[in-house]
Amino acid sequence: MTFDKLISLCKPIDVSGPEPNSIGMLRQDSRKIEEGDVFIAIKGFQVDGHSFIDDAIANGASVIICEDPFYSDDEVSVVEVPDTRSLIGPLAQEFYDNPANKLTLIGITGTNGKTTVANLVYQTLQNLGAKPSLLGTIAKRIGDRERESSLTTSDPIELASDMAQMVEAGSTHLVMEVSSHALDQQRVHGISFEIAAFTNLSHDHLDYHDDLKSYAKSKKILFDNLSPDSTAVINGDDDYASFIVMDCPARVIDFSFNKALEVDCQVLSNTMDGLVVRIGKIMIESPLVGTFNAYNLSQAFLICRSMGYQDEEVKNALEASTGAAGRLERVKGSEKDGNPVVLVDYAHTPDALENVASTLAEIKTEGHTLHIVFGCGGNRDKTKRPKMARIAETYGDKVTVTSDNPRNEDPDAIIDAIMEGFDNAEPIIRITDRKKAIKQAIKDADASTMILIAGKGHETYQEVAGKRHDFDDCAIARAALGNRNSNPKNKDT
Repeated sequence: MTFDKLISLCKPIDVSGPEPNSIGMLRQDSRKIEEGDVFIAIKGFQVDGHSFIDDAIANGASVIICEDPFYSDDEVSVVEVPDTRSLIGPLAQEFYDNPANKLTLIGITGTNGKTTVANLVYQTLQNLGAKPSLLGTIAKRIGDRERESSLTTSDPIELASDMAQMVEAGSTHLVMEVSSHALDQQRVHGISFEIAAFTNLSHDHLDYHDDLKSYAKSKKILFDNLSPDSTAVINGDDDYASFIVMDCPARVIDFSFNKALEVDCQVLSNTMDGLVVRIGKIMIESPLVGTFNAYNLSQAFLICRSMGYQDEEVKNALEASTGAAGRLERVKGSEKDGNPVVLVDYAHTPDALENVASTLAEIKTEGHTLHIVFGCGGNRDKTKRPKMARIAETYGDKVTVTSDNPRNEDPDAIIDAIMEGFDNAEPIIRITDRKKAIKQAIKDADASTMILIAGKGHETYQEVAGKRHDFDDCAIARAALGNRNSNPKNKDT
C-alpha cells in the first residue's frame, strides 16, 4: 500500500503532517501498533479509539486516520475523514489485496439456526468437493485449520486477514454467520455476498437493540446491500420475512412449510432417529431432529442449489452432513440401555428454547418424561428470564433452574428473576452450581427420562465474575453417565 493509494481510498477532508516513508499494517487497536503501521480511530459503543491516538503514535504509527480534528507535533501523518467506521471494512480489504473478491461468500443471519445452517452448508460443500472455509459462533475453519471463535462475526481487519489466509489455503467458498451487531457496526461493509440467508427473528439482543424493529432493521442491512446478481434464501414462514426482503435487489427464493411460496416444504417424519423432509420434489433424510431443523435443512439445501449444484448431488451431500456441535447433541453414553437420553443444546433465547423443548415434548414416547435444565446469562437482556421459565414449565415434566454464564451478575439474583416467571414455582428444582445440577439430573433419572441441558451448547467455558473457567456441558454429562453406569444401584433390575 502506497501513501497516495491510501489517500485516494480514504477521500479525506484534510491531510496534515509528513508523508510516511513506508506503510505498515492497518490497526484499530493501539496496543498492536508496530513501527510504520496505520492506526484508524473508531468510535465504539463503549470506547472511542480517538482516545488512544497518542498511544498509537508512541508505539510507532506513521499514519493516523480519524474523524475528529487532531494535531500532533510528532512526525506522523494525520488523515481526517468523515466516517472511520464505514471506511475500515473496504480499507482492510485493500490492505489484504481484496480476498473477499476471490471467494464465493455465503452470509447467514437470523436469531436462531444460523450456526446449524452455516455448518450444514459448510459440510455439504465439502461433500460436494468444494474447499470451503467457515466463520461462525463455534469456530473458525480456515482450510484444514480450526481456531476458536471469539465473536460470531469478527472486526473488519481480522475478517480481511482471515479471508486472505483462506485464499492462501486454497479455499473456494466462505460460509459465515453474520450477526446483527456486525451489521449495525458495519463490520461487513463493502463485502459482496453471492448468497444471503435469513433464518428467523425473535426475542434476542434487546440489551443492544432498542426493540425488535431495530433488531430487524439491522438484519435487513445484509439484504439491502446485495447486488442484483446475488440470491437471498428466505424462511417465508417467519413474521419478519417480508420486511427483511422489502426492496432487496437480489433474486429472492422463499420457502415455507405452511403456505404457498416459491418452494413448498413438508415434514414427513420427525422422530429421535431423525427427520425426513420434502423440499419441493426432493426428499431429504437427516439424523437431525425437530421441526426447526427441518427449516435449517431446507435452507441449507436451497443455498447449495442456488450455487448451481444439481438437486440429487446436493441431496446426497446434505444427507451426509451432521450440523453443528452443541445443537441438540446427544451425549455419548446416553444411548446405553437403562440410561436417560441426555441432549445438550445452545438454546439461550425464548424462541430457541421453545423450538427445542416443544420438539422433544412432541417426539417423546408415552410414559417418558422431559427434564429441562437451564439458566440465563448475566449482563444480557433481563426480560428473557421469566419468558424462558414459562416455556420450560409448559413443556418440561420436570425443571431444574441453574446458572448459565452469570458473567458479572450474582448467579442467585439471575435465578430469582427466572423463578418469577413460573406459574407454580413449588416443584421447580433450584441448583445454582451448574455442574451439580447436571449431575443431579442424571443421577435421579431413569431410562424413561429425556434430559435437555440448555443454554451453553458447544461452549467449553463458564463465565463467572468476569472470568472464563473450563466448563463443558457434554463432558460433565458424559462423566455423570459414566458414574451412573459404574454404580450398581443404577442398574435395571
